[in-house]
Amino acid sequence: MSRRALAEKRPLLLASIAAALAFYYLRWGPFPELYLIPIKGAAAGLLAVYLWQRHSSPDARLMAWAFGAAALGDMALEVTFDRTIGGLLFFAYHVMAMGVYLRNRRAALSPTQKGTVAAMLLLTPIIAWFMPADRAQAPNLALYALALGAMAASAWASVFSRYRVGAGAALFLLSDLLIFAETGPLQYSVVPQVMAWPIYYLGQFLIATGIAQTLRKRDPELRVVVNN
Repeated sequence: MSRRALAEKRPLLLASIAAALAFYYLRWGPFPELYLIPIKGAAAGLLAVYLWQRHSSPDARLMAWAFGAAALGDMALEVTFDRTIGGLLFFAYHVMAMGVYLRNRRAALSPTQKGTVAAMLLLTPIIAWFMPADRAQAPNLALYALALGAMAASAWASVFSRYRVGAGAALFLLSDLLIFAETGPLQYSVVPQVMAWPIYYLGQFLIATGIAQTLRKRDPELRVVVNN
């Protein structure tokens, strides 16, 4: 889809991409951080609106609420150095998203797919446990990572496209692992600051568009006919 077609047919997606890019580039400039907070939240927030308006099924609506929680979490992480509130909001995102994925499980998985699901579910909290240099952070980080891994694993095991939703959830997981690494092995590296946001946003974009596409094909009678 060309840029003009995207602007005409999917303005919410274009606006979300613009917000994500604006936050990524403007945060390196002289702009006050206060002005960047709503821009950052708009990236996932507009994806929430997109999901809400594309389909009227309970799955689409619950996923829209999940993206709303993610948008609030993105902003909360910019408001304070204490990541507790942001972590709780993203924990809520993972629980809501997992609810959608578990309601849409695949009937059968291949051995390779089962191995991938098990690795996401089990290895994510284990890796998170060993990340922080401050060992007092390990229990909370591992608990959050358990929800993160469960979200990604359930997405991979769902009927939604693995090239979009499954890959998007895996990218979300990777971005959070980079953030975890910032508390330990990469605490003096710029890699998490440079890479975590674009990986996270791409994952969220793939999840939102993948879920909308699948639901509209599966339940066309529940489509919401709007130009977004």
